[in-house]
Amino acid sequence: MEKLKITGGKKISGTVEVSGSKNSTLPILASTILTNKKTVIKNIPLVRDVKTMIDLLSVIGSSIKFNKKEKKIEIFNKKKLKTFAPYYLLKTMRAGVLVLGPLLAKYGVAKVSLPGGCAIGTRPVDIHLKALEKMGAKIKIKNGYIIASAKKGLIGCKIKFPKISVGATENIIIAACLAKGKTKLINCAYEPEVKDLVEFLKKIGCKIKWVGLRSLDIEGVKKFKAASHEVVFDRIEAGTFIVASALTNGKLKIKNINHKIMSAEINSFKEMGLKILKKRKYIVVSHSKKIKSINISTKPYPGFPTDLQAQIMVLMTKANGVSTIKENVFENRFMHIPELRRMGAEIEIKGNTAKIFGNVKLNGAELTATDLRASACLVLAGLVATKKTIVHRIYHLDRGYEEIEKKLFKCGAKIKRLR
Repeated sequence: MEKLKITGGKKISGTVEVSGSKNSTLPILASTILTNKKTVIKNIPLVRDVKTMIDLLSVIGSSIKFNKKEKKIEIFNKKKLKTFAPYYLLKTMRAGVLVLGPLLAKYGVAKVSLPGGCAIGTRPVDIHLKALEKMGAKIKIKNGYIIASAKKGLIGCKIKFPKISVGATENIIIAACLAKGKTKLINCAYEPEVKDLVEFLKKIGCKIKWVGLRSLDIEGVKKFKAASHEVVFDRIEAGTFIVASALTNGKLKIKNINHKIMSAEINSFKEMGLKILKKRKYIVVSHSKKIKSINISTKPYPGFPTDLQAQIMVLMTKANGVSTIKENVFENRFMHIPELRRMGAEIEIKGNTAKIFGNVKLNGAELTATDLRASACLVLAGLVATKKTIVHRIYHLDRGYEEIEKKLFKCGAKIKRLR
């Protein structure tokens, strides 16, 4: 099993280019099921979850041309697709459940495995299923599969999500594009990745309109258009590199981003004392003399993202004073803390709040990643730790970061993948 070997103490400086967003690419790929016209998706991140979604689309019958060099994919549904999404493809990828909405809307039936992914909480799909039931679907769960049918097709209606859910919002948006009549969605997630999905759907001919901050009006359509779309940048990867530079007292130019859609993250980093120069398509991060403590609560967008919580926690171990993180999105997202403690971090947990004591020396150790963002956190800790750090189970890391060790190496890190 592959692992990363990191020798700490090297500055992360220079220039790095951020990849396209995994969390945007996955729902867009799932939504291509709706159309029989050719779609071209650009700025595809070469990460494991995206490759798994491409495999899933291939298995159900989509014709796919994937140009890895240009990070571009062409999809053309020449024939009727299969409506079965097997466990072996969904067991490692939460977003696989996003094929449920479009398959059900297009063909009136779907059998989709309950998804896997990171063990950061229960993340039930009940919000997805209840919304589809309200649209006329009959759903049962049997032997680990969601079995859904809508013999008369899905019917547009008014749906208010009981809580903000990115996945449920995306799934029902896609399904509503083929539903009969009009659908109104209330209490939607409106992360940049959700907005990117909406922009793609508009390009292929869907009728979608934002009404206020968290509401969408969608009118079902029968015909689609061929379209080309470039995926938005990965703001979580950008935030991870900000932390890497700040931890090591480096100066880093981070390209291929739009800083306007990551204001909460940048404001939090500035509050900690980081100097961030904002330009139109890039930022430059430089270290201040002192890293300040901060109190953060994770929230749905536009709040501070839960996907960056583990990474900023490493920076907090180097701050002056005591910082806190309150995790409000997932109930089990502190699994990286025992590994940080093994490196010498002083962190206390009470309920969903972590108290991080600053000015702590981190020591290299052998570590085991438990999920995608935890693995990034441990790599960051290794960059600033004494001596050598080994991070095991980096297949988690590969699910969402495109060759992160190569990008870090080019910016000065002493890091190597071991096979």
